Amino acid sequence: MAKRIAQSSVNWAALAERVPAEQKVNLAAFKIRSDTYLRRVLANPPEPPKINWSVYKNAVPVAGMVDNFQKQYEALKIPYPSDTQSSQVDAQWAEVKKAIEAFVSQSNTNIANLEKQIAEIKSLLPYDQMTMEDFRDAYPEEALDPLNKPTFWPHTADEQLDYVDPDKPAHSGH
Repeated sequence: MAKRIAQSSVNWAALAERVPAEQKVNLAAFKIRSDTYLRRVLANPPEPPKINWSVYKNAVPVAGMVDNFQKQYEALKIPYPSDTQSSQVDAQWAEVKKAIEAFVSQSNTNIANLEKQIAEIKSLLPYDQMTMEDFRDAYPEEALDPLNKPTFWPHTADEQLDYVDPDKPAHSGH
């Protein structure tokens, strides 16, 4: 026999924190249905009422009728519904756990890479103390190289001779 429910084992406040805003209405409706069910269960006694069969045996003149009813009443067992959903929920939870672990692993890798980048940046000289040579050594792709790649002032990409505007459609050679 299944154990009797005494109170709701759901922590609704913790559940509400995890539910997205667009699902709050569904959570509220589910909580109302759950509370209604719990009230209905608690309104009934956990065991069927006890019957004083001796009173009925004295009052009913038909022989064997009360004994027959008593036998049928005591043989009556209300079947408790079997749990068919827990295995599916457990399988779903295992998949979600794998996804969570993969996300945490990926996040930890990203954190380690970003902390390495932060350490590299902190190890550099502050910009206000750098010379042009220090900047070239730290950022060779961004530094000006007047000997190998000369540029026109103000040395931005759109001021150079080979600049192509990405917003303009390419001209066809007519």
